[in-house]
Amino acid sequence: MIQKKKDTIKSLAIHDKDVGSTEIQIGLLTDKISKLSEHFKKFKKDKHSTLGLTKSVNKRKKLLVYLKKKNSDSYQKIIKQLNLRK
Repeated sequence: MIQKKKDTIKSLAIHDKDVGSTEIQIGLLTDKISKLSEHFKKFKKDKHSTLGLTKSVNKRKKLLVYLKKKNSDSYQKIIKQLNLRK
């Protein structure tokens, strides 16, 4: 899991020491959402984790809106790279 996080940061980083840009936050949230989605396929009745999934999806959505407003080129790149629908 830690290696996957490092790979995500490396692939989305704007510069060498970048660890918290909007693009990276969106990538890490996407990883978390996909992991939780897999979890719900096994455990359908896990209602407590549903709240975490909802919060993550909403946070990613807000970050995508922000990125689209501030840097539309980066927005298009991240949508394509993470295979998000938009």
